[in-house]
Amino acid sequence: MKRGFYTIMSAQFFSSLADNALFVAAVELLRSSGSPEWQRAALVPMFALFYVVLAPFVGAFADAVPKGRVMFFSNTIKVIGCLMMLFGAHPLVAYAIVGLGAAAYSPAKYGILTELLPPSQLVKANGWIEGLTIASIILGVLLGGQLIGDRVSHLLLAFDLPMIDTGIDTAPEAAIASLVGLYVLAALFNLRIPRTSAPLQPLAHGLLGLVRDFSACNSKLWQDKLGQISLATTTLFWGVSGNLRYIVLAWAAAALGYGTTQASSLVGVVAIGTAVGAVLASLYGRLDRATGVIPLGIAMGLLVIFMNFIHNVWVAAPFLILLGGIGGYLVVPMNALLQHRGHNLMGAGRSIAVQNFNEQACILGLGAFYTAMTRFGLSAFGAITIFGVVVAGTMWWIRRWHQRNLVNHKDEVEQLLDLARTDHLPQDR
Repeated sequence: MKRGFYTIMSAQFFSSLADNALFVAAVELLRSSGSPEWQRAALVPMFALFYVVLAPFVGAFADAVPKGRVMFFSNTIKVIGCLMMLFGAHPLVAYAIVGLGAAAYSPAKYGILTELLPPSQLVKANGWIEGLTIASIILGVLLGGQLIGDRVSHLLLAFDLPMIDTGIDTAPEAAIASLVGLYVLAALFNLRIPRTSAPLQPLAHGLLGLVRDFSACNSKLWQDKLGQISLATTTLFWGVSGNLRYIVLAWAAAALGYGTTQASSLVGVVAIGTAVGAVLASLYGRLDRATGVIPLGIAMGLLVIFMNFIHNVWVAAPFLILLGGIGGYLVVPMNALLQHRGHNLMGAGRSIAVQNFNEQACILGLGAFYTAMTRFGLSAFGAITIFGVVVAGTMWWIRRWHQRNLVNHKDEVEQLLDLARTDHLPQDR
């Protein structure tokens, strides 16, 4: 791997670490202030909101400006959202601003991989960056849980600035204040990301032009016989896993009687399995064989339903690791295939923006549905059952879709697989 790849990984790690720790702190901030549960559930779709709204613009922006600079600007927006939450803005609004920074960050983060590395290294690179992202989720959720715990929060609240009244009086506020430093550290790594030789692509003229350009890119990727399958798979995976982050918290409270600090450790357990699966996929996966992992998605959906029958943490921990591992092994090759097809069809930033739009729209839709059901009394067990059925049924439908493509568009699919097979071979660079 080129040296700049590790700088990108470092920047991604600390930014994602702060995002996930902030999620736990925001959940506790809402809980401790007496907010209803549906507002805590709404944190997930609020984070996804700007991914959907700004999708036509952030991809084009990432292709028009050096991506390291885009990542730096995006981290600055995250700091602003964090400070808003700290100094009185409603947590849902402030977390949406953090989501705005993340929406701008993602096309640059993934798009620069296709500029920096040859196609033969994309699966490996995705495995490592996804594995590191999952590691940051593990540590971020655990960090957030510890920061709001009695022991660490007591130490944080005991720290005072001379002659300055910060107004920080609760454990969630102290946790949020400490997370600003992580975002600043990520921004420093952003400044060290190298400028690649890939040419910058000018922005389309006007907002309407950008919307038309994005719509054309979205349509092009959905019409591609491999792009549509990988996009459908990753869209569903992230839509469900994004909401499972809160659902596991709610399930741990209902099934195990855990508080936020204890429940956050189980979210980390799922992420451990996902990290292992992602690394294994990066070692053994191939770009031209990515669609072979689709049946794992059906198995993952069925396994989700079995969470309802677990009421012992010693059974829950290995089960959640297995569940996460299947997801990690599923998403890495499909994500790499999607990046490969997107890079061949359009600019890297634009293809990632299309991917983000679809995935975050799924998170937003499923999150809004779960939030509404929570508001009207749906239990965590009912939500888990619905999510499991949706995943298994949709992945079965995607598998049938791909099989129809193999029959009805055999020549086109084989040509695209040959291209992926050729690009997978090592190249001298």
